[in-house]
Amino acid sequence: MLIFTKLNTRRFFRDKLALFFGIAFPVIFLFVFGGLASGGGDVSFKVALINQSETNVARETADLTFKNKIFKVDKEAKTLAEATEKLNQSQLDGIIILPPKFGEVKDGMPGSLPTGEAQVVYTQNNEHAGRAVISVLDQQFMSTNAKYVSTTMPLSVTAKPATNKSLTPFDYTFAGLLGFSIIGLGIFGPINVFPELKKQGILRRLHTTPIRVWQYFLATMLSQAIIGLVSLAVMFAVAIIVFDLNVVGNYLEIIPFIVLSIITILGIGLAIGGWAKNERQAAPLSNIIVFPMLFLSGTFFPRFAMPQWLQNISTFLPLTPVIDGLRFLTTEGKHLVDLGPQIGLMALWIVVIYFIAFKLFRWE
Repeated sequence: MLIFTKLNTRRFFRDKLALFFGIAFPVIFLFVFGGLASGGGDVSFKVALINQSETNVARETADLTFKNKIFKVDKEAKTLAEATEKLNQSQLDGIIILPPKFGEVKDGMPGSLPTGEAQVVYTQNNEHAGRAVISVLDQQFMSTNAKYVSTTMPLSVTAKPATNKSLTPFDYTFAGLLGFSIIGLGIFGPINVFPELKKQGILRRLHTTPIRVWQYFLATMLSQAIIGLVSLAVMFAVAIIVFDLNVVGNYLEIIPFIVLSIITILGIGLAIGGWAKNERQAAPLSNIIVFPMLFLSGTFFPRFAMPQWLQNISTFLPLTPVIDGLRFLTTEGKHLVDLGPQIGLMALWIVVIYFIAFKLFRWE
């Protein structure tokens, strides 16, 4: 078993294609989805500002709008026609128009104040963004109005931060990408290797030796666990250095859970790869199993966003306790003793999957 563990591990690290899909490819996904998740933390609206007034108040309003971090003002849309064209093409969330008389003071009236009404133009299919632009602009005007009119608000609101931290979008993304990497190592690895070994007659020759199926499986499990730890260690390093991931869990608890996760998912790969005679049989079956888990187990999207009935079904998929457990350990600071439901479900899947794998395994 130790000999086969060394052989499988060496074969992986000598295979450039296996290194790419086992280590480099998950890191590429980490950069893509991590960049999307990190960039989605700040709410902003892309608007065009059409200032048709030459008053000081209008210029001050325009300056405040450009400095407002919630607004991303499109400087290329200088006319109302250009801005309207971009709005119709969904390149803008809204158009802010300051009319010609915006900010003018009425003559002949003592104590007169500058007046004006800004206009926000938005499309009907993006009404929620338009309403949000109006709300932000209204808050901006409140600070300007306070310079001219002193008022005391009878009702107010204060902020009280919670003592615990909530998960960031990247935290959800990272745990899901760990699951994606484990699927690649546990399923696509065996279904690519086993049919090739059968085609070359290597497994048939191994069948003539004293080695048993369980010993060959155990050797494969050990080698995939080593490869998986190296691959996921690279992902952790990239996430911490590049995306500032804060791992609040204990690595001494994360590592054994990762090994258990690899063993769980590897059973599916051993069952498919051990049964299939060639790649044409293995590829379609693996896709039928893998893709539902990728989309329903919280790999790229949080499961709480799904309908309740779909959440109930996805709870029992093999990948779901893996991703939930990794998320609890890495970003929520929970311990292995807190993951009873996840570990119990994984143990149940190990018994079922490996029973099927032993029954379906063929040496040729």
